[in-house]
Amino acid sequence: MADTMQFDLVSPERMLLSTQASEVQIPGAEGEMTAMPGHSPTITTLRPGVLKVTSGGQTTEFAVTGGFAEVAPEGVTIMAERALPRAEMTSEVLKDWVAEARKSHEEAHPTVADDAAKLLSDMVAMGGHIGLD
Repeated sequence: MADTMQFDLVSPERMLLSTQASEVQIPGAEGEMTAMPGHSPTITTLRPGVLKVTSGGQTTEFAVTGGFAEVAPEGVTIMAERALPRAEMTSEVLKDWVAEARKSHEEAHPTVADDAAKLLSDMVAMGGHIGLD
């Protein structure tokens, strides 16, 4: 089995990372998951959280707000709704993201209000996880 796999992270704005990775920790909607070379094929939605990519012995972190992950034995592709390298996340950016989530929650039709509340909760938790609360 290979020691690495192809990893690609894209957002609507740009390609954030394309590299050979040994491990990818994904904030899946149903919980955290780790993908490694040879992983069984899986597609999952993302929740707001921290995506961690290990490549060449170094781990790079990204804040993501949601999207999809496609995992295959030969690689992982993340299509994020919004993503930023951890180094580019600031309290101001998090504040804007949380404000947008709060507005969506307030404007949500009652049938989707629970989903919007979960999104808001996950956004606030992500800020706490990366020390920007």
